[in-house]
Amino acid sequence: MQMTSSPIFGHRASSVLADENEASVQAGTLGTNIHLPGEWLSSLVGYIAAALPGWRDDPRRPAQTNETGLTSELCARLNSVSHHSPGWDFLQFRREEPDDVRAGRSIDLVVAPSGALIWIAGREYSEYRTLLPIECKRLPTPNGKDRDEREYVFSQFSSTGGIQRFKAGHHAAAHIRAAMIGYVQARDIPFWRTQLDTWIDGLAATPVQGWSSADKLALATHHSATRIASLQSIHKREAGLEPILIDHLWIEM
Repeated sequence: MQMTSSPIFGHRASSVLADENEASVQAGTLGTNIHLPGEWLSSLVGYIAAALPGWRDDPRRPAQTNETGLTSELCARLNSVSHHSPGWDFLQFRREEPDDVRAGRSIDLVVAPSGALIWIAGREYSEYRTLLPIECKRLPTPNGKDRDEREYVFSQFSSTGGIQRFKAGHHAAAHIRAAMIGYVQARDIPFWRTQLDTWIDGLAATPVQGWSSADKLALATHHSATRIASLQSIHKREAGLEPILIDHLWIEM
């Protein structure tokens, strides 16, 4: 059967499409203005940390060991939890987002507003501007060609080192705060804290520019029952950038 055009049908379709487009624009409007203190980011990091054990221990979670799969699962969990948490439901978590400054580089996980304009310390954030960039790394680093066991901190083969990327301004050049999540898949948190200290001491003692003992991580909390820890580090950066504070969340898988 051949369909014929009708002036009435065409007018109605145009009207429906116009209504749908208008509704779509209205639905996407950022109508909520939220002003938050600068230290609110610490609360956000704590919120993410509190969600980690429930994600790891969820019996419905498919078994994963690779970094991409784990981060994808964690992103899904954080979105589900935040959407059902009053006071946090204006956030969204996204995977593999372009860096704010270096669009050719992607961030493992980012936090951004959802349907809201957020102001922190006089700076505006929308769904198009990242609130907190997060790098995710496995401990230990998987074996492979051109893989450096120190990859959470630094890689001699490329700029893939976790902390290295932030120090060089390859990631988060537009931010003075970021986070890293460490998936501890062997040994335990005390072992890796000591190991990272050793690696950073080694970098500081070599001709690798820009590293010193000041780059070491400081332990904030360690919950042996849930097997998670929070650490912090502050790093001087290149290219005239301000120092960056990194919150490290480690979870024994």
